[in-house]
Formats: sequence, C-alpha cells, structure tokens
Amino acid sequence: MTDSTYVFAPPVQPSLRVNGSNSKFAVRRIYCIGRNYLAHIKEMGEADERDPPIFFQKPTDSIVEEGDKLPYPPATKDYQYECELVAAIGQQGKFIEAKDALNHIYGYAVGFEMTRRDLQKAAAKAGQPWENGKAFDASSPCSKIYPVNEIGHPSSGLMTLKVNGTLKQSTDLSKLIWNVPEIVVQLSKLYELMPGDLIYTGTPDGVGPVVPGDVIEGAIEGVGTLKMIVS
Repeated sequence: MTDSTYVFAPPVQPSLRVNGSNSKFAVRRIYCIGRNYLAHIKEMGEADERDPPIFFQKPTDSIVEEGDKLPYPPATKDYQYECELVAAIGQQGKFIEAKDALNHIYGYAVGFEMTRRDLQKAAAKAGQPWENGKAFDASSPCSKIYPVNEIGHPSSGLMTLKVNGTLKQSTDLSKLIWNVPEIVVQLSKLYELMPGDLIYTGTPDGVGPVVPGDVIEGAIEGVGTLKMIVS
C-alpha cells in the first residue's frame, strides 16, 4: 500500500554513530564558528581576535560518516580541509548562562569543515554570503560521537590533521579564542539549541588543499580520530 502523506518519500535522517552504543545521534542542525584560533585569523588576514564570533550553518545532509566516500566537489579548484572539535547538543536551551552551558552537551567528535576556498574568498570580496564556499554537499565529515559520560569535557589536548601522513595542522584546544561554554552561550542568544545540533568550534592555522586520492587524518587528544579519503 502506498503512503500518500507526502508527494515523495521523505529524505533519510542524517545521523552519526555513538561510541559504545547501538543507538545513533540524529543530526538536526550544523552550526559552525569562524576565526576561533588566533593563528588562523592571522593566516587568513582577517579581523581582530576579540571581534564577536561569526556563526554560519551547513545543510544537515552534508554530514559524511567515517567509512563513507568524501567526493571532490564541483565548481572549485581549491578544496581545503579544516580540522575541528565538534560539540554535540543533547539538551534544549536558549539564552543559556555560562554556568549551565556544559550541561547542554551530549558529547564530542572530530570534524572536518571542508571548504571551497576560492568560492569563499570570492564571496567575501564581493560582500556576499559564504554558502557556495561552505554549505555544499558532503562538506561536513564527522567522526562518531563520544559521550560526555565517557570522556568528560575536553578543554585542552592536542588536535592534529595529517594529509597522506604529513602533519598539516597542530594546536591545543586551550587556544580556542571562544571556548565551548562561551560558544554555547553566544549561539543560544541567536538560536534555540535543540538535541541533535552539532557545533563545529573552529580550526587552527595550517589549512590547505586536497585532491582526489588524498588521505585526511584528524585526531583530538581525549576525544577520538577521523580518517577520510577524497574520491
């Protein structure tokens, strides 16, 4: 019997595996923060480090789980990686106070915030939105979620990214300009956070291009790892 509720079948719910569980984390929204490491601000020639955080979103279905293909996107000649700590929201909240911010986090993950850098730069130069450079298909690879009850709340620890075994990015989470509780506070002033939301917390310096066949490996001390092959 055909279900006539919808004119076509609803899309599959994007989700991520949860470490130590058979359940999955259903992804609702993907929020990203720009210029959140001083060295990356300098690398990109951007504004002062204490400027208010820049938030933008990516499509929920841009999630790519480890083991899936990471396709090289169309319309770019400068496809770049950005390794980031990802905070997974597990409790609803708006206008969240700093003392309560960490209570809203279910767990953490390692994410790659993939970017069509040439399109992003062209949009920025023209004063246009970043969507073409940031919010494209398969632009949000993410590891499985590591729950807080297993790993706690990492506020320091080495984060690295390697391409074909060569170290490209290396920093400590303690160098975040806006730390995770501050990000949650600021973001909750703009949006009501809900279970299933992911927050990509920013990348350090060392961003650069990849091409088909490249192997990207990210690791965050105390959290986990993520490995993708560009196809």
